[in-house]
Amino acid sequence: MKPWFGSPGVTSGLMLRILQCLFASASIATMAFSTGFSTATSFCFLISAMGLQVLWSFGLACLDIHALRVKKDLQTPILLSLVVVGDWVTALLALAAASSSAGVMVLYARDADICKKRK
Repeated sequence: MKPWFGSPGVTSGLMLRILQCLFASASIATMAFSTGFSTATSFCFLISAMGLQVLWSFGLACLDIHALRVKKDLQTPILLSLVVVGDWVTALLALAAASSSAGVMVLYARDADICKKRK
């Protein structure tokens, strides 16, 4: 089976996993250093989802490094299906967390003024 771009066990897959890990870490750092992020549950959910993304990406990057060092083929159907399912789970969690955080920000930025008393 010919390895595709970004598949496990190839250099492009390792680079993509490292970038996923770095971007998820940047998202966590941005949220953690902002003031009052823990007041909204959706922001805490975003940090949790990105934390899971960091762990998943780091684990697969370590697996890719090991496979590249010992020249092991990771293109087995069982391993590929495990990676696909794990990627789908982390992607859906990240999408849900980002969407809920964006919804809360829209509520704070635009819709919070509706509840004020008019003089």
